[in-house]
Amino acid sequence: MSTRADLWPAGGMQPDWTLTVVPSSQDESGRDLPLSELDDRRLVEACLGGRVEAFDVIVERHQRAVYQVCFRFVRRQEDAADLAQEVFLRAYRGLRRFRGDATLTTWLYRIAVNVCLNQVSARRLPVTALDDAPVPRAAGGDPAASLVKAESAARVRAAVARLPRKQRATLILRVYQDLSHREIAEALGTTVGAVKANFFHALGNLRRLLAEEGLEKP
Repeated sequence: MSTRADLWPAGGMQPDWTLTVVPSSQDESGRDLPLSELDDRRLVEACLGGRVEAFDVIVERHQRAVYQVCFRFVRRQEDAADLAQEVFLRAYRGLRRFRGDATLTTWLYRIAVNVCLNQVSARRLPVTALDDAPVPRAAGGDPAASLVKAESAARVRAAVARLPRKQRATLILRVYQDLSHREIAEALGTTVGAVKANFFHALGNLRRLLAEEGLEKP
């Protein structure tokens, strides 16, 4: 099974590794299992052990989530696809740095946020961050949900784009990826307290920016 064609856009840089999934691997009891049935940790171990084809399964398993994060930073399919490709290239090259103290998903989120923030700044990509997708209902009546539900599309996306980098990333991961404060802290390489503070300030700044646009009471 080759790497999915929709991950590497036509005309874009292709990875210098071609992946073909080998049908099976072994669990602890010695029983053969398809690579697709291995958990993330064992896929990483298999890839580091020389079976680079295991990374294809990682890509297929996580490409949607990574693409969604990238898309919410740039709101353009081509740019999001390019950024997602860069995320997986960096993940492959730095796979030995994955130590398993967080989930592979969280580790990929960290790479994705860093890639998006850096590339958006360096390449001056258009940043809009929030789209018109349904907002997940957060436990405990999360104020972010009610705030974003009242969004007026382009103006709110523009307001989110004006948030400081970490506030913007925190808001995206909390509201749209529905990550917990702890998971966001792991993804951003910071503390839970810092995440809560960034989220609080992000909501305050977003309300202020929307009030300036006449969309939200201060």
